[in-house]
Amino acid sequence: MTDFSSTGEQQTHSGFIAIIGKPNVGKSTLLNSFLGTKVAPTSPRPQTTRRGVRGIHTSGERQIVFVDTPGMHKAKDALGKYMNHEVHSALADVDAVVWVVDLRHPPTDEDQLVARQIRELPKPVFMVGNKTDAAKYPDEAMKLYRALLEGREHDTSETMLSAQNNPAAVATLREQLLDALPENPFFFPQGAASDQTREQWAAEIIREEAMKKLRDELPYAVATRVNSWTERQDGLQRIEGEIVVEKNAHKGMVIGAGGKQLREIGQAARKQLEVFLSRKVYLGLEVIVINNWREDEEALRELGYE
Repeated sequence: MTDFSSTGEQQTHSGFIAIIGKPNVGKSTLLNSFLGTKVAPTSPRPQTTRRGVRGIHTSGERQIVFVDTPGMHKAKDALGKYMNHEVHSALADVDAVVWVVDLRHPPTDEDQLVARQIRELPKPVFMVGNKTDAAKYPDEAMKLYRALLEGREHDTSETMLSAQNNPAAVATLREQLLDALPENPFFFPQGAASDQTREQWAAEIIREEAMKKLRDELPYAVATRVNSWTERQDGLQRIEGEIVVEKNAHKGMVIGAGGKQLREIGQAARKQLEVFLSRKVYLGLEVIVINNWREDEEALRELGYE
């Protein structure tokens, strides 16, 4: 073993920490709060997160690579199976797990599904009771969630907070996670916030706004991708993207009467992009149809779900 005291070098600590839970419990909001910037899409609708997004926090000689996972659920199509596979893959290769639960409600079957995945996991689990600001009986709810891990023999801790409205508690939890990291070299350069390409990040911003605007089941039949990104000499970012739907009937619904719906989606996404890029953005959007893409494994790969 190298004697770092004699070489003047400091040993670094780093590791991967999965953020898991059923859909719509606030996993992506917690990730963005940990990082102090937005790397994962958020919306009031469940199953907004579809792939394992990695967010990176570096503090001194320690680096956490957070893995934001899709909500664990009973899959109904090939996309759902892919999303659950993302969770299983994350759990197989992390150093610790943050399990997020919604204290506004008692545990559901989906919460029990998550608990079964981590009850015997030989890694530290940090149970996070989220949405305390909106919960009527947070302590009672936390007891019910705690009972789902009864008999677990490995390190388990718990905290209650609001990922959206309790930055001090989020910072305290982040410090606890930093202290739990093993000795390792950094996996990403200092200053990196995510492993996503800028095109993937922008596509997720567009999909987030589409999910907010569209009704009923249509948001779940929508995918997005960015096909080109160029920067003009005056700094304008020109981004061309696609909103993908499953059926011809859906195309008109996304575009809306006179193109109003598509314009609103584009305007909302453009505003977000300009805030985070600190640049003016031209965002061009086209709606295309890939029939039943959620059931088509080749189409899923083309859309980045692989």
